[in-house]
Amino acid sequence: MKYSAEKNPEKSARAYGREFHCSPKHSQNIMRAIKGMKISDAKQLLEDVIALKRPIPFKTHLSSVSHRKGIGPGAYPEKASRYVLEVLKNAENNAEYKGLDTENMVITHASAYKGRIIKGMMPRAQGRSTPKNEHTTNMEIIVEEKE
Repeated sequence: MKYSAEKNPEKSARAYGREFHCSPKHSQNIMRAIKGMKISDAKQLLEDVIALKRPIPFKTHLSSVSHRKGIGPGAYPEKASRYVLEVLKNAENNAEYKGLDTENMVITHASAYKGRIIKGMMPRAQGRSTPKNEHTTNMEIIVEEKE
């Protein structure tokens, strides 16, 4: 799989997560919320979402999302936040391995999109069945050193 953005390899580090078992819609809204943040701020936000302290503002896929105080439509997508935090920590470790200063790293690219669909069937009455598929999500994060 290729990354959907290219940055200067001497000043940036990147991480990719494949086929996580979480919602692509939630992941897209989380990625939109953390883009442009410092790594420490993004990690704090994701840990607060997992602890149900701060909601993620939803900009898309918000037809049945209730409003939260101060941000409008928002939710607490815990499962997707755990996976995004995992990829973010991986990007931070990659930057540290390259010898970059992790204190000044900013998330310059963050995207999530649909992965492979795992086919499944659910038995129904009178010998019929209904598809019950598992959707997966691919995530990519690129962090860049800022002066």
